[in-house]
Amino acid sequence: MDKITELRNKRVKLWEDTKAFLDSHTDANGMMSAEDAAAYDKMENDLVELGKSIERFEKQAAMDNSMAQPTNQPIVNTPGASIKTGRASDEYKQAMMTALRTNFKNVSNVLQEGNDAAGGYLVPVEYDKRLVDVLTEENIMRSLATTITTSGEHKINIAATKPAASWIEEGAAISFGDATFDQIMMDAYKLHIAIKITEELLYDNAFNLESYVIEQFGKAMANAEEDAFLNGDGKGKPTGLFHETLGGQATCTTNTANISADDVINLIYTLKRPYRRNASFIINDQTISALRKLKDNNGAYIWQPAVIAGEPDRLFGYAVYTSQFAPEASAGKAAMAFGDFSYYNIGDRGSRSMQELKELFAGNGMVGYVMKERVDGRLILPEAVQILKMKGNASSQEGEGICW
Repeated sequence: MDKITELRNKRVKLWEDTKAFLDSHTDANGMMSAEDAAAYDKMENDLVELGKSIERFEKQAAMDNSMAQPTNQPIVNTPGASIKTGRASDEYKQAMMTALRTNFKNVSNVLQEGNDAAGGYLVPVEYDKRLVDVLTEENIMRSLATTITTSGEHKINIAATKPAASWIEEGAAISFGDATFDQIMMDAYKLHIAIKITEELLYDNAFNLESYVIEQFGKAMANAEEDAFLNGDGKGKPTGLFHETLGGQATCTTNTANISADDVINLIYTLKRPYRRNASFIINDQTISALRKLKDNNGAYIWQPAVIAGEPDRLFGYAVYTSQFAPEASAGKAAMAFGDFSYYNIGDRGSRSMQELKELFAGNGMVGYVMKERVDGRLILPEAVQILKMKGNASSQEGEGICW
């Protein structure tokens, strides 16, 4: 390296001498004698040769440096582990946390990778997964239904005609009608959830802001989703399981103003056998107290409490899930659903995003955030879920006490 520096210094000095020689040996017309021109040409040639010498030594130094490198790269990551990029990277996650703590006044350029059209920022992949875990834990429909990810309007084909079978004579022609299919459209409706945090907690580094935000948003989303997945009218929100025309089939009513064991048995066997294999109940919390008191002809309670922690209670051997959003038992209204709820499809569109909420809490020591998601839900096969309705008023007699 010292040799290269020496040659570079020599070339700089020679270039300065060459310029000075040109200035001092050129006349007023820009001409110089033949002898001076030859001397100048020699100086220029020496500059070119010095440049070539420097280039050769630089190549030699680069080769020496390359040969001195280890032949194998050291392992710096866990073998087989992939490098996280984009919204999955630690940098994106840290940038989101910094933005939250500064109420989005300090926004790193790395968040631009997840910038949405409405001015929010897509949540880190890890946050999204933890949010889904909270949603699944808090929202019974997330654990029972089928969740799909959509990128646009999603069409689901379902059979509109039943399979046909017929006995034929030996050698006779086989004739079946053509099968037809209906389509159910899965859209994406916007759900906005807002939470607020005091400025004291926001700026307290000891406060676990990350877990708090995920838990609060997750629980609020779970409640809003569960309500829509059970009771939604399909207008600006998902279509609920208990929807009168697009939900489960309301083919059974109770014999009296109260639910009896016979009513539950009728409901179970109204559901076709293939769907009973994975069937369960969804019932309002208030209805459970009445069901727990039901007894069989031997005086034994038909309610079967769970014997393992985390397992659901059972009714006639089928799991029971309760929801505060399921309809309460009242005259002429739906009381419970029984069926294979995996035929309810939940369509998640894209990733969730988050942004500050300035206008609501400014000036009162609170900081607001809003999270947005796009989701739809629809029962794609109504016969897979049967609904038990309560007996109507005294003037309503049609279909009461029976299943059809």
